[in-house]
This record gives sequence, C-alpha cells and structure tokens, in this order.
Amino acid sequence: MTIRLRRRTAVAALATLAMLAAPAATAQALSGPAPASTTRELPRPTGPYPVGVEVLHLTDHDRADPWVPEAGDRELMVSVHYPARPAGPGATAPYISTEEAEVILARLQLGDDAPARLSSLATHSRTAAKTARGRFPLVLLSPGFGNPRATLTSLAEDLASRGYVVASVDHAYEAIGAAFPGGRILECAACDAAETAPDDAAEREVLESVATGRAADLSFVLDRLTGPRPAWTGSRVIDRRRVAAAGHSIGGSAAASTMLADRRVDAGINMDGTFFEEVPASGLGERPFMMLGTTSFHSPGGEDGSWDRGWRHLDGWKRWLGVEGSGHSSFTDIPVLEERLGVTLDPTVTISTDRQVRITRAYVAAFLDQHLRGHHRPLLDGPAPGNPEVVFNSP
Repeated sequence: MTIRLRRRTAVAALATLAMLAAPAATAQALSGPAPASTTRELPRPTGPYPVGVEVLHLTDHDRADPWVPEAGDRELMVSVHYPARPAGPGATAPYISTEEAEVILARLQLGDDAPARLSSLATHSRTAAKTARGRFPLVLLSPGFGNPRATLTSLAEDLASRGYVVASVDHAYEAIGAAFPGGRILECAACDAAETAPDDAAEREVLESVATGRAADLSFVLDRLTGPRPAWTGSRVIDRRRVAAAGHSIGGSAAASTMLADRRVDAGINMDGTFFEEVPASGLGERPFMMLGTTSFHSPGGEDGSWDRGWRHLDGWKRWLGVEGSGHSSFTDIPVLEERLGVTLDPTVTISTDRQVRITRAYVAAFLDQHLRGHHRPLLDGPAPGNPEVVFNSP
C-alpha cells in the first residue's frame, strides 16, 4: 500500500473532519483562505418528495464488536431518510450534534471553541414525518473510514426526495465522534489499528477486515429493516426486492463486499474507494456495479490497481466513471462544508462545489433508477455534453 493510499484512508478522513469543525482562522491558516458562503444549509434535494428521517440504534447480538471486544455486541447507528408526506409535524434534523463536533475537534487538538460550526448546519429532513404512500427501493449507504454517516447526508436526502429509502450507517468504532445511546461518543479504534499497523501488509489486513465487517453490518441492517419484526416503523414502504449498497472510500469497498456476501443486494456503487476485498474472478453474479471516482487516483492503469482488477472481474452491467478535477472527498458533503465554512482543504480540486454535488447526485440516481426501477437513463450510455467533467473508462 502506498503512502498516498494510507493518507486516503484514516489520516485523511480524520484530518478533514477535524479541520471542518475547527475555527475558520485555524483552518484557513492550514489550508489557505476561501470565501465563506452566506447560507448555512445543505443543498436542497431535487426530487418531488419531502424528506423524513428517523435514527435507529441497532445491536447485533450474534457478533461481538471486532475492534473493542470488551464493549460487547456489535452496535450500529442508522439514519433512515425516506420519502415523506407534504404536511405534518416534525422539526428539522440537525446535521451533527454539538457533542460529536467537540470530539472531532479534540481528536486533532485543534481547539474546542467552535463545535457549533458543524452542528448548526441546516438539513432538509423532518423528524417524525409520515412516510409517503407507496413502495420504495432501499439503498444502504456506508461512509468513508473515520467519517461519520453525516458526511453522506446531502446524497441521502436527495435520493429520499426521489423516492428511495436510504439507510446510512455509523459502524461502531470506525468513525470519529459517532454518538451512541447513553451519552457515548465513540472514538475510531479501527483507525488506530490501521495507523499503528507495523507494515503495509498488516494495515491492508485491517482495512480488509473493515470492508468485510461492514458487509456483515449492512446485511444485518437489511435484516432489521425488512425482516419479520422490523426496527423501523415505516418499513412497510420498503420494497425488499429492490436493494442497493453504496458507499464512499472504504464504504464503497464494503458495498462490493456486501454484494459478495448477500444475494439480496441487487446492485452496488463504489465512490472512490480501493477494493480492500477484491472482486473475485467469479464476479458479482452478473449484478450491476458502478465505480465513480477521481481521475487522478482511479484511472485505468493508475495508482490504485484494485479498480483495474475489479473491472476485469465485474461480470454484469458495469460503468467506470471518472470526474476530472475532483478529489477523494468530492462525492461526500465535505466540499459543501468547505464552502459553507470558508475553508479549502484540497487545493488540487478544480471543479466547483455545485458541480461536485450535481454530478454525484445525478449519476448515483441514474444508476439506481436504471437498475432498481428499470428506467433506462441515457446519462449512463456515454459522455454527455452537459457533463464534460465525467469520463467513461472502458479499459
């Protein structure tokens, strides 16, 4: 594993989140100034449905936590975003709690005087909102290593507004500052294990364990949302015959691992993540899979050879899309947070925040529409004049 790849996992994720929560003066001193946006909300969802959200605490009593065994059974926090009815009660959900932001700040000792800079960001999801009428496909979302599930909120809200139920997962001890019941804010023990690994082979073993462990987590979430005694009161609207797994960074690797382990998952998306459990020669059972990432790191013959090997083994419908000018975090909320807070974290990114958001939303939704709903989306057929940044690779 290269040093650059190491930085694209635990260190990069932790530093990015901590700097986003830091006071503007500190972040700008480290990364250079950027104009702050006058608005403090996530981009508005583009679909016809209002969005509701409910947070679930799930415990898998059949597995012990792999990173902190003394903690007991494996725990997960899940945000379920869903299509809602136009009217009804419900406050707008916070982006992230002040307590979670405080832990993010403390991790890198950047000070604790501005945790509200993250927690005050406005979302577009209402708590206690009634589910819309109908049956909707389910999308399981897994974030990058060290990142809380909140960093995929904008994508989750947009998909829910388009008619998807989206379950975004915090995997215990795999994210900085993830809040669990009882006032517990868990640290990233898995990040520490990767960072203290004695060599690259040992580090890769840790990261493969993360990917395969998350596959078990996502299958368990699927059980609890569609099983006989579902954990979510709105689960009746989920169409269990239409399920996808998607994720960013190691969460994208986990999406493929979930498909390998669970035939109930019909399609998958890897957003700029190395395949730590590589796609086997036998493929994914002819199920569709899309790889959406940077052109700087995930180009054919480029630095991450796992995408070349994975592409050869994918045996169903597949796309390998690169976004020119993007960075590793371009497929998450982080560019939006940078703009809102007046921070520049990755000076190599040349594409605007608006374009990063629009491209990610458009291509992820097109893939899901085509493969979970059976609606052909020409956007996936080849290069589009309206999206000149998107490169279709076919090595």
